[in-house]
Amino acid sequence: MTNHSAVPSIYDLYGRRKYVTPSERLDFINAAQLAPAPTKTFCLTLAFTGARISEILALTPACIDVHSQMIVFESLKKRSKGVFRAVPIPTHLVDTLSEVHHLARGLNSAAENERLWPWCRTTAWTRVKEIMATANVSQMVQKPKALRHGFGIASVRSGIPLNLVQRWLGHAHLATTAIYTNAIGEEELALAARLWAFSPLSER
Repeated sequence: MTNHSAVPSIYDLYGRRKYVTPSERLDFINAAQLAPAPTKTFCLTLAFTGARISEILALTPACIDVHSQMIVFESLKKRSKGVFRAVPIPTHLVDTLSEVHHLARGLNSAAENERLWPWCRTTAWTRVKEIMATANVSQMVQKPKALRHGFGIASVRSGIPLNLVQRWLGHAHLATTAIYTNAIGEEELALAARLWAFSPLSER
């Protein structure tokens, strides 16, 4: 018997999407910009890296490479520890992280190994959901995982090669990353609109 729950998908068992749409993702980012500093940086890091919430909570100042504009995550879903991946981030996020978390401190400082967000997972989850609610994100996708899926979809639609998206997200199998090609985008809707233009209803 096939275990359908083990098959990766961007839709749940009832056919509902599990990802934020591009407009919801943008609204979330805009809402995060107005949040208190620690919540702001956490939510922006979540949106711009597609990392798992536990991976972001594990970050220390030493994980942020300011000069190369990237964050180095330990892939916590791997069976063995010590598996890392680097994810590039935009300049404005580097600047915000540097300002809020004082990343200019020397690497020899003991603070470099302290977590950037000393929260438990529940607190982090709550902060993200609060920003999603403020941004009017659909209630069915008010989950951190929806931002991870949204990042994957946005990357694929931006023309990022699938194997690179796989590396950024820390997927073990390319088939998992390929699920993001199934999301309906603006181009597909535009093509469908041509079909609708010839429907009898369009002439009424």
